[in-house]
Parts: sequence; C-alpha cells; structure tokens
Amino acid sequence: MEPLVPSAQATSGGTSRPTCGPILFSIVTAVWNRASTLPQAIDSLDTQTHGRWEHVVQDGGSTDGTLEGLANRPDPRRSVVSERDSGIYDALNRGMARCTGDVIGLLHSDDFLAHPQVLERVARMFASTGADAVYGDLDYVAADDPSRVIRHWRSGGYARDKLRRGWMPPHPALFLKRAVIDRHGGYDTSFRIAADYDAILRYFFKGGISAAYLPEVLVKMRVGGESNRSLERIVTKSREDLRALRGNGVGGIGALAWKNLSKISQFVIKD
Repeated sequence: MEPLVPSAQATSGGTSRPTCGPILFSIVTAVWNRASTLPQAIDSLDTQTHGRWEHVVQDGGSTDGTLEGLANRPDPRRSVVSERDSGIYDALNRGMARCTGDVIGLLHSDDFLAHPQVLERVARMFASTGADAVYGDLDYVAADDPSRVIRHWRSGGYARDKLRRGWMPPHPALFLKRAVIDRHGGYDTSFRIAADYDAILRYFFKGGISAAYLPEVLVKMRVGGESNRSLERIVTKSREDLRALRGNGVGGIGALAWKNLSKISQFVIKD
C-alpha cells in the first residue's frame, strides 16, 4: 500500500500533540433490533488491518436475535451491554462512558466501514497531524443493495468559518480523541434528532478543536435515517438544527439554509 500523505495539516485551534504509539480505537455501536444488518457492520470492523480496537456495543434490549448473533461472535475486544435507554443519543452516551481507547468512533448498526484499511489510515492521520479529530467522506447506499451508491458526501477541508455556512463533517465518518468528549461532553439528549449536529458545533466551534480531513470514503450508510422518515421529522430536524446553530453561537436561518442547500450536490454521483 502506498504511503498516505495527509491532504492538509490539522487546522483551526486545539493544542493536541502528535499521538505516540499505536492508537487504541473505541468503536461504539448503539443497536436495537438490527439482527439483519449488524453482522455486516461487525464484519467490517473485524477485518480491519489496524487491530487495536475495542468494540463497545450498547444494546437497547433487542428481541429479534441481535443479542444471540453477538453471542455467536465472541471477541475479547468486544463488550456488550443490553439495557433500556431513552433513545439513540442516550445509548451512545452510555457506550462512550464505557470507552477506554484514545480515539472514539461510531459504527451504527446499519452502517459499515468502507474498506479494511479505514482505521489504519485514520490512525496514521492522527499520528502525522496531531489533530483532535479526523474525518472523511460518506456514501449513502441502497438498503437492499449496499453496493449501489445513492448519495455521496464529500466533506472537503475544514475551516472554522465554514460552520457559519452550514458545513459539517459526516457524523459516522468522524473520529474524535476521547479527550474532546471528556472536555466538552457527550450528546445533549434534549435533542431528538440533531444531537449529533449540536455536538459537532460544540466541539468544532465552541471548543475550537483541530481537525484533519482524510479525502476518501470511510463509511457506507444505508438510506433511511431517523431524520428523513417523514415530513414531521424533517420539520423537527430543521427546528433542532436551528436551535443547535443559535445555541452554539454559530448562526441562524442563513446557516441553516446553506446547510440544506449544500446537500443537493451530494446526489450527483460521479463514476
């Protein structure tokens, strides 16, 4: 494999030093009744060439065979807790509280890592830039055919002022040093849909963390997310996005409009 050359140095704020030694990743999966899709997520983690990871699975009390499937795939690096929670953000907070690694990433139960070198390349980017965060690109894929790309999210390089124009990195393709979450907190569960956006604004804008962009698809996500299942949810998402923008001092209606308009280009798929 050719040497990875970072596309840019870590940018915007932060005081992190280059990471020394092999990174231990904490990969958090919040799951509830996803027996059909979770195996692909697990496969994509188990086949990573960077083997220093712990898989922190936070189950919400599945009854569809999810837990049995996990029990049939024991790995000392994987820990599973099953208990009732108040939603995905509460589950993610519970999972992150159990993490012991240097860097935290999310692996949703409907998603999968794009290739076996994802963690290796992310680790090298952390080591070479000393950034607080590393992020990449995301493909939305068809639920019934994960090889078919519906939408491509190219993140582009980070500059703090972009947040005022609605920019954000794809949440599933974002890896954060655990110290960022320890310092700035987890997800605000008063948000039903947009707690991830609020957290990103809190880390990147209020917290001023440094970030490095890895220009490749890191995660593939099946279409059909919580925020787009109905008109009611779309309206709720927009209201919560606006609350997150204003609450973090980033912007208002203008930033929200830019955020929504920026998604149009993601549907232009280039071969």
